[in-house]
Amino acid sequence: MLQQRWLRWTLVFAGWTCAGLFFASQTYLAYKYSGGPAHLAIVLKLNLANWYLWGLLAPGIIWLGRRFPLEREHWTRSAVVHLTAGVGVTFLKWWLDNLFRHYVLGLPKGMSLAYVFHGNLLTYSILVAATQGYLYYHRYRQGELRSAQLSAQLAQAQLQALRMQLHPHFLFNTLNSIAALIHKDPDAADRMTAQLSDLLRLTLDNIGVQEVPLAEELEFLERYLEIERTRFSDRLAVRIEVAPETLDASTPYLILQPLVENAIRHGIAARATPGCVIVRAARNGGMLVLEVKDDGPGIQSVASSNNGLGISSTRERLEKLYGDAHIFELSNAAEGGLAVKLAFPFRLMPRQATTSNQEGGRG
Repeated sequence: MLQQRWLRWTLVFAGWTCAGLFFASQTYLAYKYSGGPAHLAIVLKLNLANWYLWGLLAPGIIWLGRRFPLEREHWTRSAVVHLTAGVGVTFLKWWLDNLFRHYVLGLPKGMSLAYVFHGNLLTYSILVAATQGYLYYHRYRQGELRSAQLSAQLAQAQLQALRMQLHPHFLFNTLNSIAALIHKDPDAADRMTAQLSDLLRLTLDNIGVQEVPLAEELEFLERYLEIERTRFSDRLAVRIEVAPETLDASTPYLILQPLVENAIRHGIAARATPGCVIVRAARNGGMLVLEVKDDGPGIQSVASSNNGLGISSTRERLEKLYGDAHIFELSNAAEGGLAVKLAFPFRLMPRQATTSNQEGGRG
């Protein structure tokens, strides 16, 4: 902190020195080329002293500029204060200049007030104007920061709302399945209840988390699939094909479960014969590619499938998290069934960091 303060004061001193040297050179050249006497040492002393004195007066002027800003609400009061202070500073500066000329340089004659009045008043006005400009710029930056924070908070709220839509949706479907098994297969209903309890506990552990490593997303998906295997028994087969290098890749939390649920509902539940759901994860350049595919009947039109809660929420979450830097494709596979493909930027996310990764995601 002390070092930063010394650096700041050094830069301020250097600035006033540069101003003094600039005007000294201007004065020297004006005297020299007009044929008058040009005493370089005296010119340097006078100009450097002039600007160093302004440097001493500047903190008070800046304080006045901050204390009485030229704003619409208090324009008249501030203008009167600055006009009065400007005249006062002009007299003070003229008096200090003459003291320096007499007691330091030994010059017998001081400057007349008329000679320096307008210049001093103009310098005061420039310092006040610079202070106002800085205040306006600072407020503008503060406004931009607040706007960015509000936008981020809005995006976080929207993401959380999209994710929370899935919780009751999934919960109701599971409870309906348990209710259907209670009388037909009580043991299966008990297992499904226990599995649901474990799944809900895992969900509660990740409240507020928007992105997790793919390994944790797959862990949640496996807990969900345990429930569905209890429900469908040998009618449901699931293959998970994941490239090892993708396990630590950052993935939107609960991005796969609604897609797999959608595949099971439309590709498996609607028929009596066994069916298969395939979940794939791979890296393609700078993108993580996820795919969920079933071997069901497929879809009649992409537009009608986009209306489902799982599909629409997934699409909106990807747009909120990654903007245009993502891919979402829904299509009938050539060999039959529906294929959903997601792709978004590949970014490693150590598994121990998930507890601090709060809602909002794009980091």
